[in-house]
Amino acid sequence: MSYTVPEKKNKIKASDMPMILFRVFLVMVFLSAFIAELNPARLSGLINRNVTLFTCATSYSTIGRWFVRSLNQGWIEQPPLTVTYIGALICALAIALVAAAFCLSLGNNKMRRLSITFSWGAAILGAIGTIVLLYAYTLFTDSPSPGRLEPILPMGIWVYLAMFVVLAVYALLLYLKLIKTEAEEQYELEPKYRLFLMILPFLALVLLFAYLPLVGWRYAFFDYTPGIPLAMDDFVGLQWFRFLFNNPAQRAQIVRVMRNTLALSGIGLATSWLPMLFAIFLSELRSVKFKRTVQTLTTIPNYISWVLVYGIAFAIFSTEGFVNWVLLNLGLIERGTNHLMDGSHMWIKMWAWGTWKGLGWGAIIYIASILSIDPQLYEAAMVDGAGRFKRMWHVTIPGLLPTFFVLLLLGISNVLSNGLDQYLVFENHANRTTIEVLDLYIFNLGLASGGSGNIPLSTLIGMLKSVISVTLLFGANRLSKFVRGETII
Repeated sequence: MSYTVPEKKNKIKASDMPMILFRVFLVMVFLSAFIAELNPARLSGLINRNVTLFTCATSYSTIGRWFVRSLNQGWIEQPPLTVTYIGALICALAIALVAAAFCLSLGNNKMRRLSITFSWGAAILGAIGTIVLLYAYTLFTDSPSPGRLEPILPMGIWVYLAMFVVLAVYALLLYLKLIKTEAEEQYELEPKYRLFLMILPFLALVLLFAYLPLVGWRYAFFDYTPGIPLAMDDFVGLQWFRFLFNNPAQRAQIVRVMRNTLALSGIGLATSWLPMLFAIFLSELRSVKFKRTVQTLTTIPNYISWVLVYGIAFAIFSTEGFVNWVLLNLGLIERGTNHLMDGSHMWIKMWAWGTWKGLGWGAIIYIASILSIDPQLYEAAMVDGAGRFKRMWHVTIPGLLPTFFVLLLLGISNVLSNGLDQYLVFENHANRTTIEVLDLYIFNLGLASGGSGNIPLSTLIGMLKSVISVTLLFGANRLSKFVRGETII
């Protein structure tokens, strides 16, 4: 009879709860710097209500640009704006100390005591910053024309002051608890927390640039007019959804754009094996110098912006470009032709420019995968009499297929995301009908001067695009699990 010892689960001890709550509170204080409603530096109605403390503290022009007319008219002088910026900067420095205190709180007791010290510093700086902002408010009210400046005593000042007072008191209680424990000889942080702190900056970037913008989806449910606060616009619910599917002209536009998008994405997926093939042949080169030269020359285009790429295309294919110059000198044509204004074969042209720009960069991950293949497999193949192409076919390619399928699944999930830069710089009136992909259409519809300026509709289309992309990702992941027995999620 066998007996299996049950695994012990990591349970949260009651003695750890005060520190856990302390960390949660530090995170809340840190996030408050990115919430516009809690901005303590919005001391005037002229300051945009969507501006956060972080924005005010990182750029003085963010505050000053709202008072250009007031300064020119003499309604306000420079000191109130300067004091407001200083107060916001001090509060932001306090928030930075809060972030450092959170990181230190993940260590042993010695690091936790240092975290408490940072918390006290943050509380003192935060209190000073809120007092400076209160003084700035008095300067606004004492200005020559306070009515035109619309002075506001924001709720954020009192919220920040309360948070920093609570932080100081809570840190003191934790210090009295920790001071009774033995002091470690050196600072120490558990490996799991080290890994967490290493990835934390990237998580913050993903949060700021991938998830925070999702708040803008609310514009799809309003009849938004640029320049008017969203709260003052009419809530229309699903009106733009109905307009998108019920309007014949709009449906025709969507069909045209989707045809371009799916065609270009389909060509890209059908030729997605080219970087893998290029990496295989590059790895088979005997000369190391020649290999490095080729890899460098094919990778450099990835770092060239699409504006410069268009400049290169213009120098080659415009009316007075290199191609027409050669053909004219050879007597093959009578006058030059602007090939960039030709709307024919635009899908192939855009694919060719994209391949030229990204082939070398896309091969890097395959080159790294080739280096990770066990050399003994090649030695065994050579013993069996396999030549170079046989080794490539039976060893290298099977070793690269897992990487290829992962990138293919990601490409399927991004089938509606062709990008904007390339098509924006190459677009003109002659090729618009065949080059306008979904991303470019959303840009033209919402922001470009040639579009209708319909921000709610462009927001709706972008929202549906994101939902479809996520659906495609999970669908491709399910298909991979069914066919290959492996998934990436």
